[in-house]
Amino acid sequence: MTPPAPTPAARVEALRARGVRVLDPSQTFVDEDVDPARIHPTATLYPGTRLHGRRTFLGAGAAVGLEGPATLADSVLGEGASIASGYAKGTVLLRGAKLGGSGHCREGTILEEEASTAHAVGLKQTILLPFVTLGSLINFCDLLMAGGTSREDHSEVGSGFIHFNFTPWGRAGDKATPSLIGDVTSGVFLRQRRVFLGGMSGMVGPRSIGFGSMTGAGQVVRRDVGAQRLAIQVSRPVDEPLERPLDGRVQPVVDKNIEFIAQLKALEAFYLEARLGRARRAGRADLVTVYEEAIANVGACVAERTSRLKSFLREHGGPALPELGALPAPPCPLPLDAGPADAEHIQWVRDLGDADVERGRAWLQAIADGVSARLKGAVAAGEVARS
Repeated sequence: MTPPAPTPAARVEALRARGVRVLDPSQTFVDEDVDPARIHPTATLYPGTRLHGRRTFLGAGAAVGLEGPATLADSVLGEGASIASGYAKGTVLLRGAKLGGSGHCREGTILEEEASTAHAVGLKQTILLPFVTLGSLINFCDLLMAGGTSREDHSEVGSGFIHFNFTPWGRAGDKATPSLIGDVTSGVFLRQRRVFLGGMSGMVGPRSIGFGSMTGAGQVVRRDVGAQRLAIQVSRPVDEPLERPLDGRVQPVVDKNIEFIAQLKALEAFYLEARLGRARRAGRADLVTVYEEAIANVGACVAERTSRLKSFLREHGGPALPELGALPAPPCPLPLDAGPADAEHIQWVRDLGDADVERGRAWLQAIADGVSARLKGAVAAGEVARS
């Protein structure tokens, strides 16, 4: 006879027996699909914590619910990461990352080392590279942001900023609107100038903003911003028929989506070869788990962006895109065995020599260029076939 499943109270007690700090068991809920072995004994669950999902993982020193009730569903907190209060589903926070009070994170989101948000921030399909800092009352969907070198020199977004990831053009509108702030191929090496997006503002995707640039507060960014620029954009008056030809905006949208996908594939390679490779060499099972979950989120972002681009192309008479699958890529040239085996990722990156960084950039750029060439080639071939 099958024994009865543990009660919710018994599941909480099982965590306490492992050493997990549960401040008030009567106000803590652990669903039956949560694996107790994925909750580190030094994690802290404050009153109002609810844990759900087989993916849920709490690393050493992780904390949930310090400022109020918090729900985690299939979410991963690395060493020292925390969620003050709110909701996170399908979200990965790396070492020391912090989601502030009343946060709301959805699938595909990654906050890398020491990235952080203040209160009432909503994120979906958003990737923040190390140290990126968001103020309060921000809504980001379909965006990647990099830049900066440390907690004292980081890219930042002022409070009250919205990334508009939906446009009404076409039969049902589209979400082919990802925006790239900085990039992956240089940004992962933590040597680029920080970016600042002024608060009480918005940005209409798809957009790109270069490293070292600043956008003024109180505006809607509708045009790209190059590197090391101060941008204050003034909207022009518009009063014209709503139905108008869109041919002029189709190709730029396609190009930006392809570049975004290419950068995601470069990030995926960096995780697979550099992060995961080093974690396995060091025997860090906890980091292996966290990085594997982050890789899954990057893959989800690639799938989402590809799906949105396919829909956009179908509506505007474009060709079908090929499945990317596993693309041939040059081997990783980075010295994965350099330094102590247990050196944290950030320290390892900082210790890379200039020559190693340049080789790493070239490696990631070759991956991005390969993805871009394949997708652009398919689009161009489809255009020829229709002509």
